[in-house]
Amino acid sequence: MIRVGKVFTALSSVFTKIIDGDLPAHFVHRDDTAVAFMSIEPLRPGHVLVVPVTEVDHWLDLDQTTLAHLVVVSQRIGLAIADAFPSQKVAMMIAGLEVPHVHIHLVPIDGVHDLDFSNATAAEQGELAAAAQSIAVALAG
Repeated sequence: MIRVGKVFTALSSVFTKIIDGDLPAHFVHRDDTAVAFMSIEPLRPGHVLVVPVTEVDHWLDLDQTTLAHLVVVSQRIGLAIADAFPSQKVAMMIAGLEVPHVHIHLVPIDGVHDLDFSNATAAEQGELAAAAQSIAVALAG
């Protein structure tokens, strides 16, 4: 299968529905190319997803400008996560198996075990709002 330059638009992904405002989310960033919002099933508190506005299934299919922008946005938000949720590192991971729309996971971690998706748990809306607020404060500071 040749994927280069392919954009999949047959059905809107859950992330497209979030971006379009059809589903709720706690955003920490939004521009014309990328959004970032709190994961509803965080691996750890402070888990953020950075997502391109354009729905593309596989990160290898992103144009270089969009990919570079996602990384720059991820670094900026990662620094804010590090301030708001102290940990040994802030991990950046692209897995892409959960939703067919590119997304970068930013997770404050103290060990590799913190990246085990079997440990993800549904978060309360209040927890997500508080986490988003903490990150927003760090981004503003």
